[in-house]
Amino acid sequence: MQTRTVQFLASLLFLTTAISSCDEKEVSPWDRMVGVSNQIIPPVFPDRTFVITDYHDVKDTLYTNAINRAIAICSEQGGGKVLIPDGEFFTAPIRLKSNVNLHLSDSTILKFTADPSLFDTVQTRIEGIDCYNISPLIYAYGETNIAITGNGVMDGQADSSNWFSESRIRGMVQEDGKKINEKTLLYEMKEDSIPFKERVFMRENGMRPQFINLYKCKNILLEGFTINRSPFWLIHPLLSENITVRKVKMQSHGYNNDGCDPESCRDVLIEDCDFDTGDDCIAIKSGRDEDGRYWNIPSENIIVRHCRMKDGHAGVAIGSEVTGGCRNVWVENCTMDSPELDRIIRIKSNAMRGGEVENIFVRNIRVGECKESILGFELKYWHVDDGPYLPYFHNIHLENITSKKSQYVLHLDGFEDKIRARDIFVKDCTFDGVMKPEINKVIGVENIHFENVTVNGQDFKGV
Repeated sequence: MQTRTVQFLASLLFLTTAISSCDEKEVSPWDRMVGVSNQIIPPVFPDRTFVITDYHDVKDTLYTNAINRAIAICSEQGGGKVLIPDGEFFTAPIRLKSNVNLHLSDSTILKFTADPSLFDTVQTRIEGIDCYNISPLIYAYGETNIAITGNGVMDGQADSSNWFSESRIRGMVQEDGKKINEKTLLYEMKEDSIPFKERVFMRENGMRPQFINLYKCKNILLEGFTINRSPFWLIHPLLSENITVRKVKMQSHGYNNDGCDPESCRDVLIEDCDFDTGDDCIAIKSGRDEDGRYWNIPSENIIVRHCRMKDGHAGVAIGSEVTGGCRNVWVENCTMDSPELDRIIRIKSNAMRGGEVENIFVRNIRVGECKESILGFELKYWHVDDGPYLPYFHNIHLENITSKKSQYVLHLDGFEDKIRARDIFVKDCTFDGVMKPEINKVIGVENIHFENVTVNGQDFKGV
């Protein structure tokens, strides 16, 4: 009897240990991505349609009032679709409301005025700094269940005669002979600790606005349309969650024309989109300096898949305004190819901005060519060599990437006297046409692993 009891207890112990071992088995990061993907659910809308032409006063040369009135009525009545039919329509900024799908028909061209006197002043962030500025071309604050869909074109009409004029880009000459623009004034206000409610830029003194800025919103769908000639960043979700950006064509080559910049956002899916931009195709952010530390909200759970990147400073960037941190980013099944695409994956910050970037997973990327490197780190971004808030980048995985041409595989520019980036894993990759004989340029980064990697037709084992 005692022997049976001992055997039973031993069996129970083995079973308990086995179950515990199964429970503790590490879950693949790509399995975790599937879990995140499943919780990103696009909003749905009631089957009601409000056509903007039904609200248009023929005396108006712009459709601003008609569009905003249709949106307001749609939202007040419980939601539905606000339809912009085929044709060319001119408008000032649009304010999106809860439970509204703003839909552009296939042959719609929606053109936005560049007259800043027609822009309201709203709360936003410009390059990670909180402020009040002239309204983005499409803006929402604190709304739920919102969408912009359809195959039409939205044209910001930005060019050198308006948003990209010499005075706006380079600044106006002051009495002391110094040139300064509005964005530089905002930087100075931040440095002088001016409260953000006093950082106000109105009408002609407004900074170049984002095309789409969705601030503190939930349940967002952006699908199908084309954006071109944006004054500033194209798509800027801010402090928002549950976001789907799908089949959007971002084609804009102006100053600071980032494609899609989720900032301090969570649960974001960017898929089947086309990027051809004047700055980073995608740039994940989380605030800058003291403003970023005040909010201290990371960007997390972000998926980029089945996208196509042409020109840009990076295919997918993180930073440089990443003070709140960034974690859990997956990039897969993308094609990136252009002599004017600087880097494939880029992570950037400095010792004034800080921020921890971790758990970045990249696989199945086809690179035709890029100008500099497959993976780029900049820990001294904008020539800031020292400061009290050291950034930290770690746990970065690259898998099954093929490239036909680049200067380097890795270009990792850290601190010469300290290690603030580590744990880089490169696996099952083929890099051809690497121009620099040293293959990689690495400063201040440790624990870099290569497994089954070929460079210029030769097995590559290390840095």
